[in-house]
Amino acid sequence: MIDSWLMERLLVATWETIYMVATSTFFSYLFGLPLGVILVITERGHIMENKVVNRVLGWIINATRSIPFIIFLILIIPITRLLVGTYIGTVASIVPLTLAAIPFVARLVETSLKEIEWGLIEAALSMGANTWTIITKVLLTEAKPSLILGVAITTINLIGYSAMAGIVGGGGLGTLAYYYGYQRYENTIMWATVIVLILVVQGVQFLGEKLAQKASKNRG
Repeated sequence: MIDSWLMERLLVATWETIYMVATSTFFSYLFGLPLGVILVITERGHIMENKVVNRVLGWIINATRSIPFIIFLILIIPITRLLVGTYIGTVASIVPLTLAAIPFVARLVETSLKEIEWGLIEAALSMGANTWTIITKVLLTEAKPSLILGVAITTINLIGYSAMAGIVGGGGLGTLAYYYGYQRYENTIMWATVIVLILVVQGVQFLGEKLAQKASKNRG
């Protein structure tokens, strides 16, 4: 039986998680999307081939992705404190969540854009399209369904990351589960947070699939 206290804590923690994840997803795409585009257009034989940029950027992204999130969370505490004044709390958690997701987003975007047939790009080039037009009107437009699914995947991953951030006082459902559930041996709280997390993840996945299907039909 869920009492009023637990219900109130669940609602607050769920809102904190949604806020953290939504904000982190937005900023990770704000920076990760351009990086993914650069990875694609600078590769060999593409419209802005540049081996040095491609290799250096690829190495940085791979190196960052190799660091487990819980370690990454601790490593960037000075950066988090510099940006928001503290490394504890919901707002502070947005910094490591965003920085950890940027390289992940870049690779997702790269994969999505590489699915575009070269013939479409070649046709645009033959019609005199410039680099910006090819990126916006060909690459991003044609890859829209895949990119939307990528947003859903990123959001789901960030939900998991936010739970880990909660263990070190990041707020949200992770903090509720660890401090009020695990440390106090309250199984009801543990299971309640797990159920909420499952529902949120399923909702994100469902919404992502529906939006991707809609984008695919509109493109067709």
